[in-house]
Amino acid sequence: MGRHSTYLLNTLTIFKVLSERTPDCDQACTSPVISVKEQQTNDQFSLAPITLPLVEMFSAIQGEGANVGCRQIFIRLAGCDLRCTYCDSAHTWFVPAHALIEAQAGDRHFQTVPNPVTAAHILEAVQQLNTPPIHDSISLTGGEPLLHAATLAPFLPLLKAHSSLPLYLETGGHHPEALEQILPYLDSVGMDIKLPSVSGECHWSAHEAFLRLCDRAPVEVFCKVIISQTTDPADLDCLSALVASVNPHIPVFLQPVTPVGTGRCTPPPTPEQLLRWQAQLKAQLTQVRVVPQTHKYLGQR
Repeated sequence: MGRHSTYLLNTLTIFKVLSERTPDCDQACTSPVISVKEQQTNDQFSLAPITLPLVEMFSAIQGEGANVGCRQIFIRLAGCDLRCTYCDSAHTWFVPAHALIEAQAGDRHFQTVPNPVTAAHILEAVQQLNTPPIHDSISLTGGEPLLHAATLAPFLPLLKAHSSLPLYLETGGHHPEALEQILPYLDSVGMDIKLPSVSGECHWSAHEAFLRLCDRAPVEVFCKVIISQTTDPADLDCLSALVASVNPHIPVFLQPVTPVGTGRCTPPPTPEQLLRWQAQLKAQLTQVRVVPQTHKYLGQR
């Protein structure tokens, strides 16, 4: 190879290296220092197009699943695509004209805010509720929060940065494709597995895909299963096989149905059924607990 060819090759190599510099390197070398005022302006700009349909925001004691007894800020989103026969929150199925937002943590005085609620308003309410900082985490609940995954995806990083609180998702566990959009921002997931004999819903394949995503991600996950006197033991066999195929150590919470709701009376299981069904699941799963809706007994929302 001649001198001119060698020179040309070296020149092309240098050009290639310069052109492949990472954006982070370029930014570190060329970006000016951003003032606090400019950062606040940028935050306001990034929040401007984000709105969410809410039912309510409030502070309360978590009464279900692995977080029983923890103090949480609840952000309850409106809208649900399921119609479980035992649903105790049918008021969340549709978007109300106004959302209720608690003014101070635990005082149960609510402000009404037109829907959809802006991200800036939600962040301000979270800061107000968590002053002083008494909460363990933020619960994203519903309804079905994952119906709003496209909006939550840009919002959750802002929520996490502004609150410094872990984010916990309560979900029906049947939208794995939507979960993928927000999973990187979550710290824990409580997913329902709907038994057809109890809920009237059947989503086995979606539940399995959803649980696999959670198990592979760096999040804590548990399954919540509503049971009643009408529970078909065959459904419990499907449940245990599903969870065991993903990870037999994932906690499963059997939650006796609370006799409230949407018109049809769903009787809770008998004490004998609870003992028998827990034993049935423990044949394949290592962590099976029976926990009712404790917040109902504590007078929480």
